[in-house]
Amino acid sequence: MFRIKCVFLHIRLLYREMSKPNIDKLIVVGDRVLIEPGVGTKKTKGGLLLPAGYQEKEEIQSGYILKCGPGYPIPSNDDGEAWNPSEREARYIPLQVRPGDLAIFMLKNAVEIKYEGNKYFIVPQNGILMVERDEF
Repeated sequence: MFRIKCVFLHIRLLYREMSKPNIDKLIVVGDRVLIEPGVGTKKTKGGLLLPAGYQEKEEIQSGYILKCGPGYPIPSNDDGEAWNPSEREARYIPLQVRPGDLAIFMLKNAVEIKYEGNKYFIVPQNGILMVERDEF
């Protein structure tokens, strides 16, 4: 059973890789993540068919995380002078989420963008309610 689930997961990931545009050019900044919206259900529990735009209006959405920002910036403890900039690299507290996670997030915290004809959401980490991670 576990092996079948792993094969199914691998096929699903390969399909997603083939169907998405080149997002390598996009750089996500700060504590934000780039999410590809998931496919919603078309029926209610009672069997009623839902119209096409109904899922987009719900307050809670889900989708797969494609890219993550570096995290929360940490202020430096540099005692140098203000006019003498230091050449140190910025330091960050990393995010809890990772690319490939299924995220459930609040729509009011998300910013919807369209890139190469596909719809994505940019969501800060504090707008993500829960993450499902497939660990192998």
